[in-house]
Amino acid sequence: MKISDSFQKMLPFGYLFLVVMGILKESVYYYQLGINYLKYATIMDVLISPIATLTLHPLLLVALGIVIVSSYGISVYYARQKAKAGKGGQVMSKEEIDAQLSSIFVRCFAFTLLCFFLGIGVGEGLGVQRKIATGTLHYDYKLNYNSGDAEEVCILGSNSIYYFYLSKGSKVIKIMPVGGIRNLEMIRNRMLP
Repeated sequence: MKISDSFQKMLPFGYLFLVVMGILKESVYYYQLGINYLKYATIMDVLISPIATLTLHPLLLVALGIVIVSSYGISVYYARQKAKAGKGGQVMSKEEIDAQLSSIFVRCFAFTLLCFFLGIGVGEGLGVQRKIATGTLHYDYKLNYNSGDAEEVCILGSNSIYYFYLSKGSKVIKIMPVGGIRNLEMIRNRMLP
């Protein structure tokens, strides 16, 4: 079996696994804030979640690259160790070594991706919880409502239908439908001088 054939067979399962990891990450993050994420998410939010997470910061893409390379390296190491040991004193063929390598790589990569996404969800959630408790959140946005009112807010997250935010001076998390907001102004952009 060619590598491209096995890749084509595993691609749909890989994306399904990635979507599940994205749901898990978002659910763990919002759970720590007392929000049931799946109650507010659409199917599009669920499908785009892993890609949105990975493109959130360039450092995450670098970390994912390191995860892939290290998973492959660990897989090659274990496959070579098994090949040296052989099956009952016999030397393994190239096809058997490749099958072992693929099997080990998939398991190792799945486990590291699970840890990667869960770590992001837990870490972000704990960080936001701590900032809410200590009052050290950055209120970088001005939310202008359709009614004409406006307030400074800290955006905790958003999806295609809702914004999750805290108003300045309040520790109450608010959930606002996108339709109730006229626009969102970035008061302080940390990327620009």
